Amino acid sequence: MKRKNIDKIKSFESAPKIINLFSKKEIKMIQDLYMSLPDKFFNKKQNVKKKSWVQNYNKDLDKIYCNKIKNVLGNFRMDTLKSETGEDYLGLFHESFSPLPLHVDSGFYEEDVIFKQVVTPLSPFGDTVIFKNRWYGRSTSFTINQEELAFKPKSDQNDRSSAHLGRKEFDKSIHEKYLTHIDINNLKGLEVEMIYHWKFGETLIIDRSHIHCSSSRIKEKKLGLTTFTKK
Repeated sequence: MKRKNIDKIKSFESAPKIINLFSKKEIKMIQDLYMSLPDKFFNKKQNVKKKSWVQNYNKDLDKIYCNKIKNVLGNFRMDTLKSETGEDYLGLFHESFSPLPLHVDSGFYEEDVIFKQVVTPLSPFGDTVIFKNRWYGRSTSFTINQEELAFKPKSDQNDRSSAHLGRKEFDKSIHEKYLTHIDINNLKGLEVEMIYHWKFGETLIIDRSHIHCSSSRIKEKKLGLTTFTKK
């Protein structure tokens, strides 16, 4: 895919930011919502259970969540799948039992002006590793595995690519501490911008062009909520 509007996308980009967005009560409300939501699906390969935030299960919480994000981001549009009635899902809950690999959530349509990705921890332990390196193609999982690279994705599945690679060897100490689930050769040319240590009440905001992944540090599982936005 040849992305359109790259200059416009770049005009909205900024450094990763951590903010205190939700109270303990609101975090508990979001956790309770996750437990009550239907339509679980389990990605066996990634070892992650996912649920979409369907609107109207808790209308007050819907309003709180959207208003708080709008106060931080300004005007935006959701960039998620829609419900059967055509409503935007407000986010994607991900209950991970294994660390997520190297990827970018840059969307699937060349004309979209991708914006921010909002990640709210709902469990107290875990990390998100954000790299300085950016990607403006389709949503992509990065790999050097030849079988993976031969994968032909559907329209709503991540591409596979090794085009992120550079020549500079990746920092071995960072790899040993945070990224042992990824072949260090798959990190060549990448440089860490931030390692965010998950904490209740905080929210991480990054550009959707940022290449990122989970760290290998996980205790049984971790639960988070991600909202994808566009202009």
